[in-house]
Amino acid sequence: MDEDGVNAARVDGDTESGADDAGADDTGGPDATGDASMPGVPDPEPAADEPPEDIDESEDSSARQAVPDDVQKYARFKKMDGAQYDRVNDFLRDRTYITAREWAIARLCSDFRTETGVEMTKIGENLPDLVPFMTDTYTPQAVNQARASFEEKVRMAGATFLYGAMCDFFTAEELDDVMYEATEVAKFLLEVEGVDLSVEDELEAEERISSVMREVREASAELRAEDIAETDE
Repeated sequence: MDEDGVNAARVDGDTESGADDAGADDTGGPDATGDASMPGVPDPEPAADEPPEDIDESEDSSARQAVPDDVQKYARFKKMDGAQYDRVNDFLRDRTYITAREWAIARLCSDFRTETGVEMTKIGENLPDLVPFMTDTYTPQAVNQARASFEEKVRMAGATFLYGAMCDFFTAEELDDVMYEATEVAKFLLEVEGVDLSVEDELEAEERISSVMREVREASAELRAEDIAETDE
């Protein structure tokens, strides 16, 4: 489903599950009675005169075929295999405004964009196959809500940063330090996603950022000069 016409659903930003996700049964499975295998104890091997049961792979093969080819080939977040959602979320919350859910879906929305919009349904239905630390599927509405939340936070963070840069709160050296720290965090997230950043790409990005910041400082200085001139008049 494309992004147009989809209403955002309310989802808890600090949890992985979407608003429509039902709570998982915590009883240990459909049959948690004494007949189940005990943890750490291997199942008894079949008797010698008892032929092993035939393994039916048709169901597993059908499940693999149901996953779209582009989802099966998706290679982002492979470095996160085995990672737990809460650990990823804590790392991001310590360094950014976004949650693990918003990070993952923002990247997926960027990668699964067509001429008509973002493939919300594909992202939601295949979320556990696309991102190792996401274990629940999402509705298109939940995907759209996470995407909208990410965009809003980026805009608010950008406005906060620019105000801090333009109001003369930071010295030029302090502003460079802020930019350096922010760049390092962003580069780390991209590397975790599997983005191959060359030295040339890094230098080009840093130069673009530095150029923008020079323009911001010059514009801020001009505004302050104009204010002083009007006050003197």
